[in-house]
Amino acid sequence: MTQDELKTQVAAAALRYVAPGSIIGVGTGSTVNKFIDALAGMQTAIRGAVSSSNASTERLRALGIAVFEADAVETLDVYIDGADEIDGQGYMIKGGGAALTREKIVAAQSRRFICIADQSKRVEVLGRFPLPVEIIPMAAARITRQFAALGGKAQLRLQANGTPLLTDNGQHILDVHGLQITDPLAFESTVNQWPGVVTVGVFAHQKAHVCLLGTDSGVQELVFEKDACPTC
Repeated sequence: MTQDELKTQVAAAALRYVAPGSIIGVGTGSTVNKFIDALAGMQTAIRGAVSSSNASTERLRALGIAVFEADAVETLDVYIDGADEIDGQGYMIKGGGAALTREKIVAAQSRRFICIADQSKRVEVLGRFPLPVEIIPMAAARITRQFAALGGKAQLRLQANGTPLLTDNGQHILDVHGLQITDPLAFESTVNQWPGVVTVGVFAHQKAHVCLLGTDSGVQELVFEKDACPTC
């Protein structure tokens, strides 16, 4: 199967985690776009969604799905999003779509995080995918040096025209190459304390409860928290 077909497969499988009458959290990225398209068939069965990016908000509204501000909803039953990498404990690297801060906010607001990904995203140790870090621009040089001390090479993410990419929050992204993140919880806690870091793209404190992994032999359900899986 192609990667696109694998994404379509896991997106459809995620629908069973969507409860009728609920407001759900919706992430960002190519796999989530497949999920939003699949969700169109349930638009009258759910109250709506809280979105992690402007791009997902536009896609949801175009399909007639109501989008709520995060502040208007106390708790979400489920958050469905992709990952750039996920390990065997449900820890992830996210932020390839530059929405990591809002993704982490919505994930923290949700009872369950259901990760949808294709088999290429499953790794033993996080770090092969360049780690996205949203930063305040004036801190870029110092944060780059701090990552260099850890063996990483940070590069400012640029748009096609050569100017720095701006997140939905108006900040910049550093992509850090060459890391091996063997203790994601400690790493996330440490980097989040560096002045000028808005959010680091390690999702360890907001890990996945379940990962629906698209493979050539079908969807694998990797359960990291038993109470998150209604059929386990």
